[in-house]
Amino acid sequence: MITCGITVNYLYENLSEGRGLSHLHIGVYPAPAEMILAGVGGQGILSIAYVLDHAALRQNLHVKQADVHGMAQRGGAVQSHSRIADRAIHSDLIPAGAAGMILGVEPLESLRYTHLLSPEGTVVSTIAPHRSIPDYPAISELLTQLEGLPNVVLIDSDRLARMAGSPKAHNMVMAGAAVFSLPIEAANAEKASRRLFASKGDRIVEVNLRAFRLGAAFFEIYRELAAIGVQRERIRRFSAKLGAAGPTPESLRIWGDLLCGDGGGEILSSLESQDLEVTPEPAAIEELPHGSLGGGEAERNM
Repeated sequence: MITCGITVNYLYENLSEGRGLSHLHIGVYPAPAEMILAGVGGQGILSIAYVLDHAALRQNLHVKQADVHGMAQRGGAVQSHSRIADRAIHSDLIPAGAAGMILGVEPLESLRYTHLLSPEGTVVSTIAPHRSIPDYPAISELLTQLEGLPNVVLIDSDRLARMAGSPKAHNMVMAGAAVFSLPIEAANAEKASRRLFASKGDRIVEVNLRAFRLGAAFFEIYRELAAIGVQRERIRRFSAKLGAAGPTPESLRIWGDLLCGDGGGEILSSLESQDLEVTPEPAAIEELPHGSLGGGEAERNM
């Protein structure tokens, strides 16, 4: 799989230029891929499945998809089993303990299907709740459970969708967050997205492509910070301070070292209390209040 630095650098350079991912040479995971898409009615689960499945078909891969719906009205549970392989697939459904990924467009629904996940599998979930039931759990409880899973990547799909230009694009944010963990090329997923939204006009096409790219970029940022050893709760708080322009790969590594240290929580509190946004350049880290750097920790890691 491609390293975070190249991925993040490429994505952020091209988000503002309206370019796609076609020039990015990505090493993808080999087929087969077993993925559960989970959410509630009206969240665009089937649109995600369309984009990812049609990207696989463009590569002459075999695809099986089975949609399992809850109640017909919006708000009922919806899940989709998506299987992608380089050989014939004989069953539509993924057995318990075999899914390589749960892609959750709703955090409670992400947790609902963890029994289907393989021991090595990953939950890629939004942190944005869709409160369709009166006794919906506190989001803090859901985040604690999600962050306690062995392999997880958490994305604020609602925030990134608004950053892309429309809150309705949250499902394409999650499609982007899934793409580098599947045996498909991002360029083919973009082509499928263009085809899906073509009838809605150029603006909608571009908004959804931007959402897709933001989802892919923030997935890689999360994975890179986790690999450095940053606590998941800190990654979530740090991601909330990122804009569409950064950080650079160099500054991301510096931030990772800072956030791993004893002063990491204090640094985040400083960012949050002053409503500061993480900027692309590492030099901006020096502009934080001196007390927020945890007793010389910045000097050790710069």
